[in-house]
Amino acid sequence: MRGDFVFVDEFVPGVRWDAKYATWDNFTGKPVDGYLVNRIVGTTALCAALEEARGKAESLGFGLLLWDGYRPRRAVDCFLRWSARPEDGRTKRRHYPNIGRAEVVELGYVAARSGHSRGSTVDLTLYDLATGELTPMGGGHDLMDPISHHGAEGITAVEARNRRHLCSIMEDCGFERYDREWWHYTLKGEPHPDSYFDFPITWSGP
Repeated sequence: MRGDFVFVDEFVPGVRWDAKYATWDNFTGKPVDGYLVNRIVGTTALCAALEEARGKAESLGFGLLLWDGYRPRRAVDCFLRWSARPEDGRTKRRHYPNIGRAEVVELGYVAARSGHSRGSTVDLTLYDLATGELTPMGGGHDLMDPISHHGAEGITAVEARNRRHLCSIMEDCGFERYDREWWHYTLKGEPHPDSYFDFPITWSGP
């Protein structure tokens, strides 16, 4: 392992994950540079806070499903190249229905320097422990639209309540939310606030 970076599932028992950028199911439409396996990586500090969040979620009948953690800088560069290419319509309807590609950067949905590359930011949602089903949140991962903002209008009361549950769990466990994405949280006092790493995610570990 690289320094204090680890596979999150090995340090947070019971957490579920689906590393979207290692799959074809993301806004670029294909696996992203640096994601060679479908695993979530983060710092040990991130894992400790997530374990606390997992316990709080369980007390409310929820589990945690992670979509992303540490993100190599080469992946961010891949996002920026994608945003500059001509529109092909493959993922627009699902991920950025009301804006153009270039606007995903201008509007703050894709950052030129991502906090994910520091290793203590996570994208996640809740699922129902009784059924295993994802809780309705009023839009999925990387829906780049105002409806994904905290406090957004146009979602149901149940969806708004579920977002508040997730926010309360994460903030109680030392995370800060990102107002434009209900799924995005960064650990306060993260161990590498000024470092942006670029090692790939592989089976051999970070």
